[in-house]
Amino acid sequence: MSAALPWTRRRATVVRAVGVVGVVGTALTVWLGLWVTSPDKVQGDLVRLVYLHPPIAWVALYLAFGTAALSSVLWLWPRTRSMFWDRLAVSAMEVGVVFTALTLVTGTLWGRPTWGVWWAWDARLTSTALLLVLQLGYLALRRVPTDPQARARRSAIAAVITAVDVPIVHFSVNWWHTLHQDATVLNANLSPTIHGSMAWTLLLGFVSITLVFLWLLAERYRIEVLSDDAAETSFESALAERWAEGGVAVDEPLADPEAGPRQPVRS
Repeated sequence: MSAALPWTRRRATVVRAVGVVGVVGTALTVWLGLWVTSPDKVQGDLVRLVYLHPPIAWVALYLAFGTAALSSVLWLWPRTRSMFWDRLAVSAMEVGVVFTALTLVTGTLWGRPTWGVWWAWDARLTSTALLLVLQLGYLALRRVPTDPQARARRSAIAAVITAVDVPIVHFSVNWWHTLHQDATVLNANLSPTIHGSMAWTLLLGFVSITLVFLWLLAERYRIEVLSDDAAETSFESALAERWAEGGVAVDEPLADPEAGPRQPVRS
């Protein structure tokens, strides 16, 4: 398959369908969360953020970064090394930056009326902010000029090192018992503390935002493939121009090293 066509027309249609279902599901989640479900006995209407904040955090911490880290490991492993994994890793990391930032934004919106401040140096918030900084560092590292293989190698190593922060984010509430509340769904006992219409709305939020992530990941991967193809084409064009400036035919076969040096053909 051509680098300019990362997938067939049928697969492109599936990707669009996933995106449409994800966006519509997210809009339905917002509608149910704001106008259909009832307020919480303790948090009141503030609980309505639960339908967006945990699903966004789920995508940022587990799906997006998990995809980037696993893809990086598969690239580092010689038997599975392929540029597909490098492209998938950077695509997941870039989409993950958006979701990590949204996690922090929705978290502060939730924390302001609950804790009385926009930001607290809570263990969960601080470790999540550190994860965002490390993700941005990963993306900055990829912009350092070098050949694709070296870029893929150092990026994969950076992603694996950054993965150390993920279990810290996950277990921070249990380890330090700070301001952040315990997990609502993915708690230690795997016993959700939310029921009824609230539970169904939260489930819809998880599914919908996961579909949105998959759609964005697929589109970002397509852009990465097209970008690599354009860079390769530009390099070949520049090389052809340099050869032309020297008066040497680009498609001329190389000289036999045993026949001695040969003079370039001047135009």
